Order: sequence, then structure tokens, then C-alpha cells
Amino acid sequence: MTRIDDTFARLRAEGKKAFVAYVMAGDPDYETSREIVLGLPGAGVDIIELGLPFTDPMADGPTIQLAGQRALEAGQTLDRTLDIARALRATGDETPIVMMGYYNPIYSRGVATFLEEARAAGIDGLIVVDLPPEEDDELCLPAQAAGLNFIRLATPTTDDKRLPKVLTNTSGFVYYVSITGITGAAAAQATDVGPEVARIKAQTDLPVIVGFGIKTPEAAQAIAGVADGAVVGSAIVERIGKGEPVADVLAYVRALADGAHRG
Repeated sequence: MTRIDDTFARLRAEGKKAFVAYVMAGDPDYETSREIVLGLPGAGVDIIELGLPFTDPMADGPTIQLAGQRALEAGQTLDRTLDIARALRATGDETPIVMMGYYNPIYSRGVATFLEEARAAGIDGLIVVDLPPEEDDELCLPAQAAGLNFIRLATPTTDDKRLPKVLTNTSGFVYYVSITGITGAAAAQATDVGPEVARIKAQTDLPVIVGFGIKTPEAAQAIAGVADGAVVGSAIVERIGKGEPVADVLAYVRALADGAHRG
């Protein structure tokens, strides 16, 4: 059982859906990013997705791309991203942290070294968007062996033939991408998402969390109502990018979390 498994078990016992928040580590700078991450649990976030900035974020839209650029220009590194996770764990908080990004920085560090450092820093799971199931030997299986969940994305184009492959070796939860395309591109619709979530849940006992295109507490509630929870990333990152005060960003996150928890 990981912190992620424990979190979903607790939420089920409470009759609540999960709220997952994504932020880019180091955006707009290390100190501000660290302050936001440390504030997320108190704002009602059940799982934190911590973005690892990368120079070629092919799956991300302009909002996340710009966040990664700001972070890299401010000196954010893999080590400093792990430092943010360590800072949260130093508070004693048990909120799960999922590191989300691309394989290149992990490969450059060395898989075994990275997994040892990530586990020691308090990382609970990984989402690596450019490693398909056919490459499970690269990172997925070693991560599972090291005690980290490896979370896979399913999309509207993941048909019934492909879905079992996507679900193989996935753990923690399944991240359903509610729209086709890059992050932040369109609005998610619960009427479209519901049947897709049901299709996935027919083939797995894992929780299914839905992300992409959620920007309001009402949308978070609607999406969480047809899934096991909702993810918001671009809408939060956009406010950070505009330079909103940390307290205002966290107040917005709290409103989203309250919406998802009512789902």
C-alpha cells in the first residue's frame, strides 16, 4: 500500500471524490513554488502532481510550456524538484506526490539513482508521458519494484483493443485525459466523460481520475461526479503565471477542491 492507495481508501470511507492539483516545480521561482506546494494540502488537495520542467514538453499546451520555461530560466533542476518534495515531507504531511514529466531527465540521472532519490525524497508515483507500455522495462517495472506507483494516461483514442495494454502494470490510479490534444485546450464535459470512465472501470479496479479542461469548481464537481476524482493543472498554473499572490492561488485551489469533493 502506497500513500496513493491509502488516500483513495480514506476518501472512499468518507464518501468523497479526490481532488488532484498539478503545479510546475520551480514556477515562477523556487521559493514561490515551494510555498504553493506546502500550501496545497491545507487547500484541500488530496494528491499533488509536481511537474518536472523539461525543454521539450511535447504533450503540453502553451500554459504548461511557459511554466516550464519560467522554471528552467529560474534555475529549476531535478534536484531542486526533489527538494520541494523533501520540504513537504519535512512538515510531516502525508499528501501523496506524483512527479509528472518526461523521461529524458530521469534517463540522464540514471533510472536506479533517480528511483532511490525519488523514494527518499517522498515521491509516491510517476507519470511519464513519453514512455508507452511497450517500454515498461525502462522505468515502469523498476519504479514498481522500488515501491512507487506508475500511473498511465488513457485518452478518448484509447480503444478497447489498446486499453488492456495501457492498464497492464499501471498502479495507483488511471489518469483519463478527457479531451484529445494538448493540455489546457478545451473544456471537459461530464456527459462525454462518464461513458469513457465506465468503459475503463469495467477493465480495472483502479480509481479513474479525469483531467484536462477543468477550470471551475462547478466543472470539478461535475467531472468528479462521473469519476473517482478530478485533476486541475493549466487553470492553476495560469494564475501562477499571471503573478497572483500565493494566498489567492491557494484560495482558488480550495474552491476547486471543494467542488470535486462534492462530486
